[in-house]
Amino acid sequence: MTPKQTQRLIKKIADIKRALAAEKRTFGGYDDSRGLRYLPTRYYIQLADYKGGLVYTRWFAKTFPDDIVFPDFLFEWAVLLFKAGKFAEAKAKIWQTFCANTYLFDKYFGHPIQPLPIYEWSNLAQAGFTDYFTYSHQQSELLDFSQWLEEFMVSEPFTTRKARYLILHQQLKMEDDLERRDYLRQEADQLENAIKF
Repeated sequence: MTPKQTQRLIKKIADIKRALAAEKRTFGGYDDSRGLRYLPTRYYIQLADYKGGLVYTRWFAKTFPDDIVFPDFLFEWAVLLFKAGKFAEAKAKIWQTFCANTYLFDKYFGHPIQPLPIYEWSNLAQAGFTDYFTYSHQQSELLDFSQWLEEFMVSEPFTTRKARYLILHQQLKMEDDLERRDYLRQEADQLENAIKF
């Protein structure tokens, strides 16, 4: 990256922070319907400024605690954590990313994306998602992360949790009994929120 490109990315981050601060001043809160708050993580990765990226994600988590967050943003957050040596937190973010979009890691590793029967809308999710997610395991700056991620995703804790997650969502799709659905939903929610590996 040239110094000019670096300066452009630093300016983009500063402009986004300035725009968000202006919203806070104007509205007393954030009305970020443009989704500017999701962009800086990408720029921090491009700059290889992982500590700066983590400062931003801490601010994000504090400022938007109820934000459901997009899968690519969660993925970028996981990369920042990994690159900063925070492996346990990176694993938790990988799990959140998987729960947000089960296709993301297939896309990242270049595997064929198979629609999963757990979602009625799986073909739509597959089509829309593959258009905007641009990261690949072959990117030179992500090779160490890719190797670590691949090892983590075939580990027993991850594969066991992934299998249970998919089974629960399949059962939810087919279950009509409201009491049983409530039980399955609670278990699925607990599993999604279980971040320690």
